[in-house]
Amino acid sequence: MAWNYLFFINSAALGVGLAMDAFSVSLANGLNEPYMKKKRMAEIAGVFAFCQWIMPMIGWLAVHTVLQYFTAAEKAIPWIALALLGTIGGKMLYEGRKGCDQVCVEKKVSRGTLVVQGIATSIDALSVGFTMASYDLLQAFVSALIIAAVTFMICIGGLMVGRKFGMKLADKASILGGAILIAIGLEIFISNIF
Repeated sequence: MAWNYLFFINSAALGVGLAMDAFSVSLANGLNEPYMKKKRMAEIAGVFAFCQWIMPMIGWLAVHTVLQYFTAAEKAIPWIALALLGTIGGKMLYEGRKGCDQVCVEKKVSRGTLVVQGIATSIDALSVGFTMASYDLLQAFVSALIIAAVTFMICIGGLMVGRKFGMKLADKASILGGAILIAIGLEIFISNIF
């Protein structure tokens, strides 16, 4: 593919499409952590952006090296996303049903949970790497970088919206956030299976 405006537009459009799951999870994280500082917001958006960058690169690398191994695993992607997001969402629902006082409102999503969220929401980006097979390494890298930048900005927006509503819905934020994560997991599963 040539280095033209269409290359950049396609990459940005892919970024928007791929970032929707990460946006929703960011919204849930903002609901769960309504007193989040800007540094924490950048950390969360950065994890999602990194995952959205690395997955297409892994897919591109797979096309150019060991494609037969990855195409067999592609059928497991919706199951993995459903299991990861369902587990995290279920935990948030459980904690929200126990009641939420000030300690619960200030509880941060752990780094481990954040990484799992990042992987779960970007695992479908692995197949985008397959579609970039005609790109050379530099083009694949730049395209994935654009996807990551778009994801970062969209996730910051999701965190800000979630944080704003999280302050208003502090006692129900964990329940709503958990329900959103489970719904995203189901959406990924259903759209990929059917």
